[in-house]
Amino acid sequence: MLSRLVTLRKSRKWSMQETADRLEIAKSTYAGYEYGYREPSLQALSDIADLFETSVDHILGRSEQSLELTKSIDEESISLTLDGVSLSNEELIDFIAFTRIKRELSKKETFIKKEA
Repeated sequence: MLSRLVTLRKSRKWSMQETADRLEIAKSTYAGYEYGYREPSLQALSDIADLFETSVDHILGRSEQSLELTKSIDEESISLTLDGVSLSNEELIDFIAFTRIKRELSKKETFIKKEA
């Protein structure tokens, strides 16, 4: 979990103070999460996942694939229709998440077949 928090924070070029401010917690509390001498509550984990636009599973290391999704998809650059109706931004985000999960499952199935 520790390295994931550092990676997520640094990818946004945020300081620990900036991250703590966004989470509305003390810097020392957030630093404790990153350094490993403090464990976040379930609510804090949820807040951190929301802040970094990823899943709690990714933060905890239970999933290798980050579900970070851009909330500002440029509607003009992506045009996808289903049954003749254009997908909304929310539907596009769901589509991207589904595709990422499906790819991850496909990798695992391939690995299992090779092991058998």
